[in-house]
Formats: sequence, C-alpha cells, structure tokens
Amino acid sequence: MKFTPKFDKDFQPLSIVLRDYRELAKNMETEKLKVCVERTKGYNYIYELDVIKSDEYKDLSYRLCERMIKTILWVVGGYKIYIQGPKYVYEGIKNAYTPSGARAFDFDFMSGVYESDMEVYYSDENNFPSLSTCSLKIGGHLDGCRIGFDAGGSDRKVSAVIDGEVVYSEEVVWHPKTQTDYNYHYQGIKESILTAASKMPRVDAIGVSSAGVYIDNKIMVSSLFVKVPKEFYHEHVKTMYIDIAKELNIPIEVANDGDVTALAGAIDLNDNGVLGIAMGTSEAGGYINLDGGLNGWISELAFVPVDFSLSAMQDEWSGDIGCGVKYFSQDAVIKLAQNSGFKFEEGLTPAEKLNVIQDLMKNGDEMAKTIYADIGIYLGYAIPFYAEFYDIKHLLLLGRVTSGKGGSIIMENAKKVLEEEFSHLNINIEMPDEKNKRVGQSIAAASLTEIK
Repeated sequence: MKFTPKFDKDFQPLSIVLRDYRELAKNMETEKLKVCVERTKGYNYIYELDVIKSDEYKDLSYRLCERMIKTILWVVGGYKIYIQGPKYVYEGIKNAYTPSGARAFDFDFMSGVYESDMEVYYSDENNFPSLSTCSLKIGGHLDGCRIGFDAGGSDRKVSAVIDGEVVYSEEVVWHPKTQTDYNYHYQGIKESILTAASKMPRVDAIGVSSAGVYIDNKIMVSSLFVKVPKEFYHEHVKTMYIDIAKELNIPIEVANDGDVTALAGAIDLNDNGVLGIAMGTSEAGGYINLDGGLNGWISELAFVPVDFSLSAMQDEWSGDIGCGVKYFSQDAVIKLAQNSGFKFEEGLTPAEKLNVIQDLMKNGDEMAKTIYADIGIYLGYAIPFYAEFYDIKHLLLLGRVTSGKGGSIIMENAKKVLEEEFSHLNINIEMPDEKNKRVGQSIAAASLTEIK
C-alpha cells in the first residue's frame, strides 16, 4: 500500500486486502467459494473466490468472505443467498443474516425491499443456481412535452422539457425527512409537477429521479419518508408516484437518483459504462452498464464496506463498520477533521460542519487540504474494489463534498492512487460542471418515460 491517509493511519482498503489474499492463495491449497445472490424474477449475481484451506488463515478467510458477500448484497440487492464451498462460511453468514444476528439491519432492509424474508442456503454443485442477468433500457426519450422531477432531501427540483430543451426549472426547499404526514410529500410532489405543467402546452410524460430503492415505480425504501409511520407506508407511500400519475392521468417512470445521475453523465459523455458517486449527506451511487442500460441493481454504496480495519468507524444506522457512508460523505469530512484534532463549535449540524471545512478550504487552510487529499486516497483505493462488480469506463463525482477546490483535490489524489497502484485499470474520473449537473439531470429525469 503506497498511500496512507494522513488523518486515518489505520485505513486498510479492501481492494488491497483482496489483492494480497489472492496472491497468497496462489501458493496454497484452496477451496472454491461460490456465492449467488438472487432478487426478484429470478435474476441473480454469482461471485467466486478461492479460499485458503489452512486453519491458520481461517479467521481472515471468513472475514474477507463475509465482507464480499455483504458487498454483493448492497451492490446488486437480493433476498436469497446461496453458498457453495467452505461450510463455516455458510454457517457464519446464515447466523449473521437473521432478525437478531450481526447483519440484522441488512436482513430487515432487504426483506422490506423484496417483500420476503431473507434466506441463506447451502448448495452443492448440482443444485447451485445458473446465472440469470438482465439489462433494462433506461431513458433517452426526448420527444414531446416532458416533466423531470428530482426529489432530494433538502429541496425538490422540477423542469419542463420540450423536445430535449429545458424551458422552465425551479427548486423548492422542503423537509421530507422530518415530516410524519405523508400528505406533506404527496402535495409537495404534485405541486412541483403542476407548476412545470403550467409552463407547457401539454404534458406527455413525467420522469422522477428520487433517493431510494424502486421496483416497478413503487417506493420500496426511501429515506425521504423515514418519519412516516410504518402503518401508513404500504397504502400511502409505496405507490405515491403511481397514485399522483393516475390522478393527473400522465404516464410516469421512477428511477433511483444515482442511476439518473449516471444516465445524465452517459448522455453528456456519449458513452456507457458510467458509475456515478454522489458525496453529500451520505454516499449515493448509480450505474449505466456497457449496453447503456441498468443491471437492475440497487447500488446502495453507502453500505458497501471499503475499509477492512477493525478500528474503522461505525455507521450509526446499520451498526456496521468500514462502510462507504463514513468515507464518501460529509461524515468523512467531519471524521477526518476531528481525527486531526480540530474542534467544531457546539451545536452545529453535520451540514454546517461541512461548511466550516469548506470555508477553511477557500482560504487555503492546510488541514482542510489534507482532509480532501485523504478522501481522494480513500476513493483511489475504493474504485478498484467497485470495479470488481462494475465494468467502469467513466467515474462521475458529484455532491456537496466535491464542490469547490476540495473536489479537485479528491479527484487528483484518487487518480494518483489508481496510476501507481492499479495501472491496469483505465478509468476516466471527472466532475460535471454546474450547468451539466443541473440541466443534464433534469433532461435525464424527463427522458425516463417512453411515450406510447
């Protein structure tokens, strides 16, 4: 490992751990681990790893296998895990993924998304599932009068788009994450759509870009509705976008905001194989595959582990350690500042703490520069790990953490790590300019729905 974050000396990138483990395994007796994670309609993802047989490495082997299985779960999504290979790996995973196990959060989340309790199966070679993948066409429809709506955690954006040209757009501040009444969300979304509709002669289609996991336009999980009581979720939240579209009698298509961001990048770059990473309140991800479509994956990168260190920071929500949310978000900036010895004023929100460091960055503060350089090192080591699962030609960086000079430092240091540690990877890293961020996202969202 050639680069170490100055304010996080214990950082142990999973990409390096995996690389070193594979090198070690080449000269030892191994057993093949095969993992299949299955989601709706029988689609699945299969991963293989040669596991060292020696008892001396059993603890390391299990920890690495557990991290890889968790990664697949949050990259791809699914509710059935099939394991072929070392029995102790199966037993450990089966015990972890239960309502009271170490991965209870993951169990609950995936069970909710796929509306079926997670299950872990042991399989032999004869009964192991066959690979079943899909590539879903997304967006690219620019004909007619369209509305692009983007539901964010602090503001909602809407645009009126006629034949690919934005003729009107607005941002409205709202507070969806603190509201218990689902009507707040319903009326807010409808109001934005009607405003955009009033700027065009007609509306042919609505496209929605929103944080969360969506299946068939249903809101399976979204932090925007975190305060709405569970008893109202199924009837009033899950089909909210569908219900609004029915009320207005306009066809609608809903997609994860990360995927829409990647789509905007693919349209701008006129190329595919685009992974988008947004560093803001959390870490969001989205991916357009080499065919220009979606894999049907959830790409919840906030919960994908990137640090193997046992002293890695814990995520308060999932209870796990070393996951992306603490490395590629405002939490990462705050963590590294505090590691450096910096003291924030009492009572500041995380967003206000980020602003403090960004203001220091504007003034050329060396500590602030180091924070962004450290995040760049994190990213440089995370990209090859993400590349285990995604075919990446272009990596797009977005989000408040990447704004200003800090974003350039992150990008510069990530490129340096890739060049010196992973020269076999040819990945273009860039940040869209402000115009492309706003206009591009609007057009991409509006293009989601095909006019029949």
